[in-house]
Amino acid sequence: MLAVIETHPVQYHAPVYRDLQMRFGIPVTAIYGSDFSVAGYRDHEFGADFAWDTDLLSGHTPVFLSQVSGRGARSFEEVSARGIGQALRRVAPKAVLLVGYSPHFNQVAFYEAWRGRYPILFRGETADHTRQRSPIKASVRDQTLRWGYKRIAKLLYIGKHSYQHYKGLNCPDEKLIFSPYCVDISPFETDETARARLRPATRHRLGIDDGQTVLLFSGKLSHRKGPGLLLQAIKQLPSAAREKLVVVFLGSGQLLAELKQMAQAAPPVKAIFLGFQNQTQLSGYYHAADLLILPSRAGETWGLVVNEALHHGLPCVVSEAVGCAPDLIDHGITGYTFETGSSYSLALLLQQALGLVGCHNVRQSCRQKVSDYSVENAARGIAEAYWQVVGAVTDHQPLHLGTTL
Repeated sequence: MLAVIETHPVQYHAPVYRDLQMRFGIPVTAIYGSDFSVAGYRDHEFGADFAWDTDLLSGHTPVFLSQVSGRGARSFEEVSARGIGQALRRVAPKAVLLVGYSPHFNQVAFYEAWRGRYPILFRGETADHTRQRSPIKASVRDQTLRWGYKRIAKLLYIGKHSYQHYKGLNCPDEKLIFSPYCVDISPFETDETARARLRPATRHRLGIDDGQTVLLFSGKLSHRKGPGLLLQAIKQLPSAAREKLVVVFLGSGQLLAELKQMAQAAPPVKAIFLGFQNQTQLSGYYHAADLLILPSRAGETWGLVVNEALHHGLPCVVSEAVGCAPDLIDHGITGYTFETGSSYSLALLLQQALGLVGCHNVRQSCRQKVSDYSVENAARGIAEAYWQVVGAVTDHQPLHLGTTL
């Protein structure tokens, strides 16, 4: 049995654990700090109250250290690590899967798994490109991570930046197994039949004409995500091009009022603000759009909205700070990558990216590019690591970056 330790059920992780158990036959018990993502909570960066509308608990055994109904942690910031060691001893797994080394909860999880001498598998959002550090801080971080990685049985890299991170810290190849970062597409309608039905209906409801091009931003309206860069870039375009564009913002956050004012300021940009939308509501908006724009300034270790968009056949324009760019963005085919923080660079790339709009072959290329980054392949990587650690014999072949299935 595999024990997973996480702060709370995560909509991008739970389907992988379900697949591990149901497809690959590995019993999974997830030790969660709280159930707030199921019960409902307030996300401070989103500035909204919500609960995920997809199934986060079936297909594996959840164990909660606290629950909202019992006055447990009501948000990510409140989750306590108290009880992890006791829960591990009670579950008695053959191996433990950890998903990060921040916040403090994950550090305690590592300590308790290491102290209990359980083989540790690690699948986190590892990368070196997301934050600039002083030489001293970088050295301390690297030394700490080397110490920790030596005590982990298998390191599961989620993409190219993640692989480079481990290799840069001299982690041996025999420890590294590919478990791609992914989204569960079961709540979505991603194919061309769905597009033909949902695109005109959604655009009509939003008041968008057939001749207008829709740029979609999906995420928290925060400085880190860079939504203001998109408006700045559009204002630099020739008026003939600018007037054909509509920006649809999916998400909420502290920059909402500022972005509305920016859009209205001369030269004006037509912008529609729809607030937070849950998983099962997204397909209509992805199909209504012509390009996804993710202009993150920093801290974007992956960018799973890019996965979601590509599954819908939607090409993407992303900043160099977006972790999935080297994995999923093929220049001129599935999208473009622009210089981080530069609205001028984004404006130039937007004009090029408009050439991808409305092309059936582009949509096919997008879906093909993201197809390997699936729940099944993510679970396969974890399963391979588990079997290697516990000594089971398997006929399954491990997946590697660039593998075509």
